[in-house]
Amino acid sequence: MTSAASPAPVLQFDERVALAVQLGLTSRPKRLPAWLFYDEAGSRLFDAITELPEYYLTRTERGILAAGASGMIADAAPGARVRITELGAGSADKTRILLKAAVARQRRVIYEPVDVSPSALRAARQRIESEIAGVTVAPRVMDYTHGDGDRLHLGPIGRDERRLVLYIGSSIGNFEPHQAARLLRRVRAGLKAGDSFLLGVDLVKDEATLLAAYDDAAGVTAAFNRNILVRLNRELDAGFDPHAFAHRAVWNRARSRIEMHLVSRKAQCVPFDALDLAVPFAAGESIHTENSYKYLPGQAEALLAAAGFAATATWTDPCCWFSVCLGVAV
Repeated sequence: MTSAASPAPVLQFDERVALAVQLGLTSRPKRLPAWLFYDEAGSRLFDAITELPEYYLTRTERGILAAGASGMIADAAPGARVRITELGAGSADKTRILLKAAVARQRRVIYEPVDVSPSALRAARQRIESEIAGVTVAPRVMDYTHGDGDRLHLGPIGRDERRLVLYIGSSIGNFEPHQAARLLRRVRAGLKAGDSFLLGVDLVKDEATLLAAYDDAAGVTAAFNRNILVRLNRELDAGFDPHAFAHRAVWNRARSRIEMHLVSRKAQCVPFDALDLAVPFAAGESIHTENSYKYLPGQAEALLAAAGFAATATWTDPCCWFSVCLGVAV
């Protein structure tokens, strides 16, 4: 007498991830959305990228914030207390500069980091509350890039407060121009007149500097790019060999953006058992994984104005490589 075979386990997968893969890898050219980078391993790799010598963006913006934080906080909430909300907070490393300036001004501040990663939010909360007395961290797990309606719902604030929304790190550059404009309109619709938005953007510069920032000598950015494939293997039971794909960064001058691709080193077919799907790749065919738009001086201010903000101040570094712009909701 034999026992009945146990049923095979059913893989549980995220419908949004599945849909992104089905749409992106069956399109021509193939693509995957950049938000797939940021699982737990991807977030750690990105933190490592920000410390690389080639990756000027983080240290340049940090220098701007360190020099201008007090003025930024004062300009964002004249005559009122400031509450700081950050979109895509991640580890909130640079944000601590602004939080310290807010505490110096008003002794206590509420900080609302918004991110899709619960682990990143937990780490940020523990670190900030232990390091900066006077900060109360109220994390919100939310995908601010998606959602129904034309308003980003950020919740109420105190009568004596004005909200300052941070979107730093040049994250806006990962959106197509029409998507960036829509995001800013949604944020503005969720704010009251007098609330503020602080936007960090990377500026156009020489091609060699741009390319080095996205294709470092140590290969950390390459590992970050390939981690998407590792994630899909885990979450969708895919059959990628990550090293069968080469990391490639390209400066698209006509569209003013850095593009990141994963290029198939050979002809191959990748199964997705959870989706009952097989995706063929020709040798040299790429998956377009990220865009990072670079701005000319004045473009960020125009983007804020089109969304309903009055651009009131702009800070930059001595080399004019990066810009931080403050817009007040009108």
